[in-house]
Amino acid sequence: MNVRRIEVPLRIYHEDTDAGGVVYHANYLRYMERARTDWLYERGFDHERVAHEHGILFMVRSIEIKFQRPARLGDNLLAVAELAGVRHGLMTFRQSVMRGEQSLVRAQVVVACVTAKDFTVAVIPPTLANFLGVEG
Repeated sequence: MNVRRIEVPLRIYHEDTDAGGVVYHANYLRYMERARTDWLYERGFDHERVAHEHGILFMVRSIEIKFQRPARLGDNLLAVAELAGVRHGLMTFRQSVMRGEQSLVRAQVVVACVTAKDFTVAVIPPTLANFLGVEG
């Protein structure tokens, strides 16, 4: 397993598309969220346990996205999440949605570690950073 990258297979259904059979642009955010969440799950991360034991949550802080090509009804895709870096409680992911080798959407997503109590930015606790395979 690549500790920094995960690929999540997707199939495009009617519910993902507009009347023309083209994927609605906001759905790509959902696909990328699945990949980031699976990246955490692959490392044994449990959101509720971490919130309870460490008092922190992870929330999207920013997204820079580029739409390159449309996906269509029936397509088989991959949602990709790759950890690009960690700094001061922020994890940066390079993400994409691919159809084979063809890139449909690319994004840089910054996820912030915040306190569960008042959502202020927090440093990733060292034990959790080690658990996730990152440096806080």
